Amino acid sequence: MTPINTQRLILRNWREADRDLFHRINSDDRVMAFFPFRRNRAEADAKLDELRAAIERDGFGWTAVEIATTGQCIGFVGLNRAGHLPNLSDDAVEIGWRLAPEFWGHGYVTEAASAWLDFGFETLKLDEIVSFAVADNHRSTAVMQRLGMKRDPAADFDHPDVPGSHPHLRRHVFYRLSRKDWLQAKRAAL
Repeated sequence: MTPINTQRLILRNWREADRDLFHRINSDDRVMAFFPFRRNRAEADAKLDELRAAIERDGFGWTAVEIATTGQCIGFVGLNRAGHLPNLSDDAVEIGWRLAPEFWGHGYVTEAASAWLDFGFETLKLDEIVSFAVADNHRSTAVMQRLGMKRDPAADFDHPDVPGSHPHLRRHVFYRLSRKDWLQAKRAAL
C-alpha cells in the first residue's frame, strides 16, 4: 500500500520492527479490556503476518500508525472487511483501531480514522463504513461520534466470536456513516 500521511501521522503497512509494539498492545489488559483474549508473542506475530499480507493484497487493512516526527509505531487504525458478521453484508467494511495506552487522549485515532474514511469514500468508493464496539467501550464510541458516525440501535448485536465465558463483552453497539453524510460533513467544513 501507499502510505497515507496526515498532519502528525503516517499510516503504513507493518514492518518487522513493529512486532514488539504489536504484541504489547495485543496482550495489554488496558488495551484489550473489551476483548475476551490476549495474544501471546507467537499469536501476535502470526496475526501481524496475516494483517501485513491482507494489506499487501487489498491495499488497506489494520495498518500501523507511526508518529511522523519520531518514526515510532503507536498501534493501528484502518479499514477491514467485516462481512463475516451475521448482521452485515458480504461487502461491509468497518473502521477500527487499537493504540498503546500512552498514546490515548492525543487525538491520534480520530486523525488517522478520518484519513481512512477519506480513503474509503474517495478511493474505494464505498457507500458506507461501519464500526462497532462493546456497549461499555465509551472511548471507542466517542471516537465514532467525533467521526460523524451515527448510532443504529436496531443493528446492535451480540458478537458471535465472543465466548459465553465473557457475557459482558457480547453486546456490541453499531455505528454507521454513509458516503452521503460524509460528503455533507466535508462540504460543511469548507
